[in-house]
Amino acid sequence: MTHMTTPTWTRRDFARTVALAGATTALTRARAQGANERIRVGFIGVGNRGSQLLARFMKEPNVEVAALCDVYDPYLRRDREAVDPRIVESLNGTVIPAMDEEFPDKVRRYHDFREMLERNDIDAVCIATPDHWHAIQTILACEAGKDVYVEKPLSIVAAEGRRMIDAAKRTKRVVQVGIHRRGSAMYREVVEKIRGGAIGKVTVARAYHVSGMSPVGIGKMKPTDPPPALDWDLWLGPRASRPFQFNIAPYKFRWWKEYSSQMGNFGVHWLDIIRWAFNEDGPAAVTAVGGKYAIDDDRTIPDTMEATFEFASGALAIFGIYEANGTPPFPAAYVEFRGTLGTLTVGDRGYSIDPSPPGQFQKPPAAPLAAFKSEPVKEDPTQSLIHNFIENIKSRGGSLQCDLETGHRSTCLSHLANIALETKARLEWDTKTEKVKNLKEANRFLDYKYREPWKA
Repeated sequence: MTHMTTPTWTRRDFARTVALAGATTALTRARAQGANERIRVGFIGVGNRGSQLLARFMKEPNVEVAALCDVYDPYLRRDREAVDPRIVESLNGTVIPAMDEEFPDKVRRYHDFREMLERNDIDAVCIATPDHWHAIQTILACEAGKDVYVEKPLSIVAAEGRRMIDAAKRTKRVVQVGIHRRGSAMYREVVEKIRGGAIGKVTVARAYHVSGMSPVGIGKMKPTDPPPALDWDLWLGPRASRPFQFNIAPYKFRWWKEYSSQMGNFGVHWLDIIRWAFNEDGPAAVTAVGGKYAIDDDRTIPDTMEATFEFASGALAIFGIYEANGTPPFPAAYVEFRGTLGTLTVGDRGYSIDPSPPGQFQKPPAAPLAAFKSEPVKEDPTQSLIHNFIENIKSRGGSLQCDLETGHRSTCLSHLANIALETKARLEWDTKTEKVKNLKEANRFLDYKYREPWKA
């Protein structure tokens, strides 16, 4: 493979390039809006999650796979046998995609996503790169006239999310965020029940990410040369230059705060459901505690952490990360809502309601809440979210199941939890200005300076 270097072009250079194709792009957009036209999609990042999304996009009858982009050549060429044995070993053979799709010869391959975005025959892109790339790629895609499906968490810092929203509005692009349970009919039903008072006034909701990673965790590894098939500089992108390690890329970046976090990875899922059910834009205050208590590995995030979110409506959300123990906190459920009348627990295959027994000094209610257990649910919320995205591309006026504002506000909860842990402070959050009110120095964590040549 010819090793690529990152071109030293800025967003202004890029915008100038794509502007040359403006008229043709407009015609392409008009073509894509036709009810029977196929939407040509390019995929940026085709590793683990990217491959899952690719498979689902391919199920949509109105989608044509136009191009693939990845900085790791075996993923780009869809050659599992070519994956570096050291990567296979570091991941215990897991989370490496099968890569057994069949594509027509006309599917083009790119290492640099900017080259893909220059094409005026691509209608939309699907972004499933590491979290620190989501904002730059989404904004440049919008500016290139592409609609965007971008994986969660939406951003690596809160300020990026607002810039993404502004870019989509400015360019009038359709952007769907892959918080996939927003595509679930069952979770929508749960939200309606909670908002409708089915379990009374909800005062606390709880969710957890558990994983028995003790004692090895992500391991301890020394810096080394990257595999020849990996463009490490382009993988790092806006983040500071550093040596490659096999327990960072292509998958374990989620345990390094420079590129992701488990609060962002898993917290966004469950905190989004809680915020959705609470019908809140964001928390009034956030606190967090935790650290590396049990696992001696290279991670830069906690193995044990709890964050508490206080909402103005009078409710708490608690999210815990327990990576030193893998015992599930709730039987067959992910989130628990405790109301004055009962408790609702929900997982991906169903939900149940259990009445609250009368407490101290209380008489049994005249009409006690009845226990309830839903029928087993079988659905694919990710497919629903993708289908909704495609339909919105065609209609240009529909309702997105998880738009940028929704994805941004839910991702901000995870960012605030990480900042609260970093500052060891109770943070008071202003959802309108999107600033910490009581600790000005905490606001420096809401953004960061990109490495050249990348621009915010």
